[in-house]
Amino acid sequence: MVKANKQSPFVGIVGMGYVGLPLAREFVIRGAKVLGFDINEANVKKINSGKSPLKHIPSGDISKMIKTGRFNTTTDMKQMGKPEALIICVPTPLTENREPDMTYIVITCETISKYLRKGQLVVLESTTYPGTTREVMKPILEKSGLKAGKDFYLAFSPEREDPGNKSFRTATIPKVVGGYNKASLQKALDIYKYAIDQTVPVSSCDVAESAKILENTYRCVNIAMVNELKQLFDRMGIDVWEVIDAAGTKPFGFQKFYPGPGLGGHCIPIDPFYLTWRARQFGMPTKFIELAGEINTAMPHYVIHRTMEALNEKKKSLKGAKVLVLGLAYKKDIDDVRESPSIELIELLKEKGAKVDYNDPYISQTHKMREHNLKMRSKPLSAAMLKSYDVVLISTDHSCYDYKWIVKNAKQVVDSRNATINVKSGRSKIVKA
Repeated sequence: MVKANKQSPFVGIVGMGYVGLPLAREFVIRGAKVLGFDINEANVKKINSGKSPLKHIPSGDISKMIKTGRFNTTTDMKQMGKPEALIICVPTPLTENREPDMTYIVITCETISKYLRKGQLVVLESTTYPGTTREVMKPILEKSGLKAGKDFYLAFSPEREDPGNKSFRTATIPKVVGGYNKASLQKALDIYKYAIDQTVPVSSCDVAESAKILENTYRCVNIAMVNELKQLFDRMGIDVWEVIDAAGTKPFGFQKFYPGPGLGGHCIPIDPFYLTWRARQFGMPTKFIELAGEINTAMPHYVIHRTMEALNEKKKSLKGAKVLVLGLAYKKDIDDVRESPSIELIELLKEKGAKVDYNDPYISQTHKMREHNLKMRSKPLSAAMLKSYDVVLISTDHSCYDYKWIVKNAKQVVDSRNATINVKSGRSKIVKA
């Protein structure tokens, strides 16, 4: 940890979750003072006691941050006037009609407007549609009586977190920054340069917002393509994963994307719908993007269909069958369940009359979410336990799972992640989905 000096900024970060907490760590490591804001009192107490609420952020790091005396979290929003910069890292979900839900951004900006002072910088990092900073944030913040670009600075800088990715950390991922005006851009760059190795200035908030949407729409569309190919090649008796790996040997013009049971995480399943919603306001349908969303959204149903087929081969019905879902997180080796396809798989299985349990070494029990409340606990794995289920459905391919042992002891395995690729014996038990 670097010691603070006269040039060290005082930064307020609103939202101590998957985006805000890693960002706070980088600022504190480099000597800045950080005040975290969060409405979750339990999380605030946990962090202030030196414990991490996130698996991929070690508690040791949080403890070191607290011990510097330069990091603290609070639920007291009245302190928002103290930092020289306020960085907003709050959720931006979709409504039931797949339209942008700006509730958290609006509430946060309304709160900031009560305490906003002259010379402060306000930055939004939450992924959103192009125009949000200008059209939603600016008018609310200006209720303070201060003018954006003149009395206070305003900017957008999209988060680029990838929980569990050991090749990158927040500081080493280039940071796109767009300002409301030149002065706002420069102020934001000066703040971020303190904690981030490389900043990428762009001409406006709208460009920065659009860049983030493009990044995730690109992934969404390509994943949709391989998800569709998975279903086609399955009918043709061809292994899509082998096809992708073979194509990936081409040293140019091809990038690997892999299929799965559906999209998960906060970005890829949501961001393209932000763009399609915005496009409709300009009278332009985005058919290509919408089709990709439809394909990806339908993938859990395809996995359930394959599970039913697997059971039928054993002359069993899905109704009344005992099913164990392996993995609740949206991707391997993390504890993040945001938009996880595993949640929908469990609900679909239950709707069809199956008796469902799950195991996830990182998620001991489910918690209430915006649209889901499974009220389930992770079941400990054992040979006898695996044998008691009619089918084991691999939804998340955690590295810690011993897939050879799982296949050996399971009656039947439905693999939606190609996790069993190296399992040689018991292949007749495995159904790809």
